[in-house]
Amino acid sequence: MSVFIPVRPLIAIHASIQIVGNGIRAWLLRREVSAQMCIPFCIGALIGAALTTRLLVELVSDLFALYLLLILIAYTLFKPKKLPMLKIKDRSFFWVGLAAGSLGIIAGAVDPLLTAFFMRDDLSKESIVANKSIMQLFVHLTKIPAFLYLGFSFSDNAGLIVIFALAAFLATKLGVFLLTKVNTALFLRLMWWALLISGGQLAYQVITIHLN
Repeated sequence: MSVFIPVRPLIAIHASIQIVGNGIRAWLLRREVSAQMCIPFCIGALIGAALTTRLLVELVSDLFALYLLLILIAYTLFKPKKLPMLKIKDRSFFWVGLAAGSLGIIAGAVDPLLTAFFMRDDLSKESIVANKSIMQLFVHLTKIPAFLYLGFSFSDNAGLIVIFALAAFLATKLGVFLLTKVNTALFLRLMWWALLISGGQLAYQVITIHLN
């Protein structure tokens, strides 16, 4: 899709689609949502998105944000066993939210950042998906006023957004159903591979930027 649509509009369209998918997941798994974890995150995300939209969008390069994200992903995937998991306290998700809110505006890549902080063995797979969904939902919601402020027209892209949103709805319903069929160990392993693939995609994006 990024071949046909410029990066900034693509991030805005992607945000609209993700609002549907993450909203459905959050609703279906709402009993697993932790307010102690999500409220600090949402406050941080709001501040991060506002600061980035108003002050930093022209100062912080996509490349800088992608490098930071790649370092975090590499630590999560390949850290020695003696080093700790990224098990942060609930209130510390404020700082994750601050980073996610900023990164969402600059590069759009929020899921790999969140996944790095949810690769932990003290949460159920349902809790991981539910709380990640709430966090992603909020970050994508902050993008709507941000991109309106930056001049993006959602109405001009309404047809494309609706088509992909319907696809996201069907895929999300299927995904939540399949979640009940896998055990936690397999789920965490699949998360590891998904994060590895995301890291590979980001690395390719960085290389492409350098080559251009």
